[in-house]
Amino acid sequence: MTNLAKILTVDEMKTAARRAVPKMFFEYADSGSYTEGTYRANESDFSKISLRQKVAVNLEGRNLKTTMLGKPITMPVAIAPAATGGMQIADGEIKAAKAAEKFGIPFTLSTMAVCSIEDIAENTSAPFWFQLYVMRDRGFIERLIDRAKAARCSALVLTMDLQILGQRHKDIHNGLSTPPKFTPYSIFQMMQHPIWCARMLGTRRHTFRNIVGHVGGDHDLASLSAWTASQFDPTLNWADIAWVKKRFGGPVIVKGVLDPDDAQAAIDNGADAIIVSNHGGRQLDGAPSTIRVLPEIIERVGHKTEVYLDSGIRSGQDVLKALAYGAKGTFIGRPMLYGLGAGGEAGVTRVLDIIAKELDTTMALCGERDIANVGLHNIYSNDIAPRNAPSSPLPAGERSTRSVG
Repeated sequence: MTNLAKILTVDEMKTAARRAVPKMFFEYADSGSYTEGTYRANESDFSKISLRQKVAVNLEGRNLKTTMLGKPITMPVAIAPAATGGMQIADGEIKAAKAAEKFGIPFTLSTMAVCSIEDIAENTSAPFWFQLYVMRDRGFIERLIDRAKAARCSALVLTMDLQILGQRHKDIHNGLSTPPKFTPYSIFQMMQHPIWCARMLGTRRHTFRNIVGHVGGDHDLASLSAWTASQFDPTLNWADIAWVKKRFGGPVIVKGVLDPDDAQAAIDNGADAIIVSNHGGRQLDGAPSTIRVLPEIIERVGHKTEVYLDSGIRSGQDVLKALAYGAKGTFIGRPMLYGLGAGGEAGVTRVLDIIAKELDTTMALCGERDIANVGLHNIYSNDIAPRNAPSSPLPAGERSTRSVG
């Protein structure tokens, strides 16, 4: 068993998850599309941002508390929607939701989760967020929205960047499916993880429970997979935001924005907030990292709506850097999945503890006592510049005074 107290970083949690979870499911969490260039850039571009240290500042009474969508939270971090959390460990999404509730941050359930909307509602008391894929079968989507309303979901996260599925080579090589098909290769993988297998045998949740039993027709595993793959809607457009909002009757956050014009279009069509996201590098390989495009999106719409950042957050330092560029909050997906794989609910809690401590320490060493005061003055802001900014580096004497844009 993993000694979670000895894990000090998200990267160490990732190593522990790799040991605990069958290869096909670990690599689902730890992969991007095609060359995985965008997946790697999401992490590496954060390391290019330098923090400005300040000393001789009173650091008593520090505060990480803030709000997202007006809801008080303990730090500017939310759990991102991530599919197959329930295949990292039995009942994974329930465990992650419980950890988020106890920690005091938002939890977002994926349409493609193993645990259903109803499973989360039955096992938690705090309202949670539900991530929605708009599919061709609009009757199914209407029922899905109604189920989210019945479960008291307080916001919908509408994902706009999955009209066509990006190819993830590792999933194809591994023959990934949920539940796993019993092939010699998959059986070999699972036999290497007897504790994982024993836990899975103890739950009835093995497939996409938001879908199974809620679509027309008699679907076995193969036909359900084919149905799902055929349902992502290439005709999805901005007008669909209004349709979703009217049906749901509550706030809708638009996820998958990488371009300032798209950010503006989302707001013009009723988005209550936007998430700068490239789907964790799992869709358009070659797209820029989210932290690289964040400054120009903030410049365009940051004064009009709350802007959040997803993709690449691996530490409290990353959170602070995103906030310095203007993000109101951040989302973590893979760190949550690593925590689940390594230790279930306790693993997710440990990930949140790690990020919170790193964030608090980094904020303090940057000379801040309140997370609300973090801004461009805490970083060397031209380390990551908007795409329309000059490409030549600034002289050392100018880097401390010039701002993004």
